[in-house]
Amino acid sequence: MHRPLRLTVDRTAIQANWRWLADRAGVRAGAAIKANGYGLGARETAEALIEAGCRDFFVSTWAEAEALGSLAQSASLVVLHGVGPDDIESAQRLPARPCLNSIGQVGRWKQIAPDRPCDVMIDTGINRLGLRPTEIAALEGLVIDTLHSHLACGDEDSALNDMQLERFRAIAAALPARRYSFANSAGICLGRDYSFDLVRPGLSLYGGVAREEAEGHIRQVARIEAQIVQRRTVPQGESCGYGATFVAREDTEAAILNIGYADGYLRGFSSHGSAFSGEYALPVLGRVSMDLIAVGVDAAPGLKEGDWVEIDYDLPSASKQSGLSQYELLTTLGSRFERRWI
Repeated sequence: MHRPLRLTVDRTAIQANWRWLADRAGVRAGAAIKANGYGLGARETAEALIEAGCRDFFVSTWAEAEALGSLAQSASLVVLHGVGPDDIESAQRLPARPCLNSIGQVGRWKQIAPDRPCDVMIDTGINRLGLRPTEIAALEGLVIDTLHSHLACGDEDSALNDMQLERFRAIAAALPARRYSFANSAGICLGRDYSFDLVRPGLSLYGGVAREEAEGHIRQVARIEAQIVQRRTVPQGESCGYGATFVAREDTEAAILNIGYADGYLRGFSSHGSAFSGEYALPVLGRVSMDLIAVGVDAAPGLKEGDWVEIDYDLPSASKQSGLSQYELLTTLGSRFERRWI
């Protein structure tokens, strides 16, 4: 079946981004492939990164672990949300390790799999998931593979970063584990003091620039193309799209494209987004609707129905255009794309 939308994922770019992050960290690098590989494909991402040398992978839930299927024998998978009361059967059946986040989860794991290795999350200041430092005595008797914590403000220059680092250092010195892990994509950019034994990049694997230190080093991974449904002229003085937010100052050539907020091209791009036809920039005219957008094509007189144009989806650029985070731009991409890995 023909699809008028294409999402092309560059596996060599994902591999190159992982290698740069590992080199920057100076230690072993894993990969967060939760949310179906940040919307691009968890299985395909894992296979590409295993080829590049990655062996540590992270998902959020046991459902994601099961959907991923078996990985190479040398690879490991961690479920970051731990073991809830409804996860016991999955946790016993699947080979993934849980990352335990609470006293309740610790007790549950001791009951169902006391001899199996687990990971543990320590809360050093984000107040999201993790045991408090005062609760670490409950971990006695566990076989801890990796002890984790997570930065609250890694993408900012915040005093909390150093505060969390010192807290994690103190806990790591007091609590035996095979490995210690603290830094995500942004944390890797903060320097090797944050690396410990293992880093857990996510966003930057997929083309996101978490901090300015990564600019020029992270390659674009996902490219989006949409097909033209119709080409039309918007006469001077007339409007285009819902709400009449665009009014033509002169006769304006427009192409109507097969993409909208149902595909993850959200309304923040209204009158701010852009597309490309070769070297020509094509501005979004007016409001993004569910299935369609209009772009100005005065600069590209040869475009016609059925032609393809590329949406500007370089993550830092698209984030500035739309006001959306780079994470949102990836994970909201819908199911109507023809997805291709190259």
